Amino acid sequence: MKILYAEDERQLSSAVTEILKMEGFAVTQAFDGGEAWDALQKDYFDAVVLDVMMPVMDGIEVLGRMRRAEDFTPVLMLTAKTAVDDRVTGITTGADDYLGKPFAMKELVARINSLIRRSSGYRRSLLRHGNTALDMATGELSSDKGGLRLSNLEAELYSHLLRNPGVYFSPEEINDSLWQGRESAEKAELYAFYLKNKLTQIRSDSEIVFEEGRFALKEVRA
Repeated sequence: MKILYAEDERQLSSAVTEILKMEGFAVTQAFDGGEAWDALQKDYFDAVVLDVMMPVMDGIEVLGRMRRAEDFTPVLMLTAKTAVDDRVTGITTGADDYLGKPFAMKELVARINSLIRRSSGYRRSLLRHGNTALDMATGELSSDKGGLRLSNLEAELYSHLLRNPGVYFSPEEINDSLWQGRESAEKAELYAFYLKNKLTQIRSDSEIVFEEGRFALKEVRA
């Protein structure tokens, strides 16, 4: 499970990140609200932990941007124990839970796990990578340059690659892990080529990269 942990206190962030990794989470750190927002534009997360008090952009502003962008990833806000107004504002803006600082790590882990369990039946339908978004409800793949519709298998494949950006998969791995062997390795490779062409058509800044019989979703570097 992938967690974005946004906290400007670097020593605390490092300590929390190490414990979360020991609990089996893959953690992306952000040290201010701007870094947190950038990370949210580039990757998919199962849950987000936002400290309210951060430089550049505070946690409430990051949360507000997420919800306005129809990103409903579950969010846990970190607030000072006495900051009642921050808690009320966070919940009103769209936070799913809050935790007062300082906090016990066991409680943080328990709350993150609870958020992910509660949200498992309702995932955000809009997945983003770079300037490109996939609406899982409609299969619409779009960028700021254009849009088109994906088939169900194309949407499933793109969603899988998007959740694992930069990770190379073989066609056999896609068929086994994503489609439980219902399709074929040849079809997985074929649909990867379809996706590569469609990303090019809408002038996405993401692309499917092939290397030694494997492929991955990567962001195009200028």
